[in-house]
Amino acid sequence: MTFRWLTLFLDFPAGSFDAGVAFWREVTGSALSPFRGAAGEFATLLPPDGDAYLRVQRIADGSGGCHLDLHLDPAAGTVDQAADRAVALGAVVRHASEGLVIMGSPGGFTFCLVRWHGESTVPRPAVLDAGGPSRADQLCLDIPPDAFEREYSFWAALTGWGPLPKSGEFARLDQPAQIPLRLLFQRRDSAGPLDPVSGHVDFACASRELLAPRHAASGARVLSVFPHWTTMADPTGRLYCLTVREPETGRLTGPGSGEHGQQDRDGGGGDMRGDDQGARARGGRAVDG
Repeated sequence: MTFRWLTLFLDFPAGSFDAGVAFWREVTGSALSPFRGAAGEFATLLPPDGDAYLRVQRIADGSGGCHLDLHLDPAAGTVDQAADRAVALGAVVRHASEGLVIMGSPGGFTFCLVRWHGESTVPRPAVLDAGGPSRADQLCLDIPPDAFEREYSFWAALTGWGPLPKSGEFARLDQPAQIPLRLLFQRRDSAGPLDPVSGHVDFACASRELLAPRHAASGARVLSVFPHWTTMADPTGRLYCLTVREPETGRLTGPGSGEHGQQDRDGGGGDMRGDDQGARARGGRAVDG
């Protein structure tokens, strides 16, 4: 199977949807598409240049989180064929309709298989006033320790992107350069027996010292500052990180940059889990816009 694009959905409960959308629109330097869906629950964050890869969703219940869309090249097969392949690798189908299959990974992370519509140009970093250039370019999957190897192997096999050498509790895949969202896999220090895989967003930025106060001016809070990353919370309480990486390429700009240990994220061995059971996991569907 050939996946040509990734889209990250930020899922918000109704009560925090407006505040969440306003914040992420501002800090990514995006415009907002018209709302769509049966209840106007979906919208796309439109970058000034390049193709969109960030979307927002208002969910009916749950605390919110994020999920991933994988865009399949129609020349490589159908969405249903990709779903069959995912099931053979350990995923489960949660909903299927024309051109859309909603699934759960072996560790319970929600993702969707959709058709590719020609997206190919990765947007340039946004420059936020004095905050300097940055881009929300990475989804980190936070994985319980007992599930790590299976989850990492699943994503490598599903995407066909080869595994790269691991670094401590972190692992990556050898992704094509034209994919707008990097995947980072982190083995958590500990987890409960029923804890699912969750995810959070990482920004690559030229200067955390400049960007963190700029995000704070838009309503975020600085939670923890460490040598190579800063843990933040958006106005809705969603956790994310500012990492020391080159905004254009996502490459590390110093030893250990951008790979941040679980214990340091909240200063005491906590985690960045979220509830990824959004409306799409129960049959909602976005329409490209």
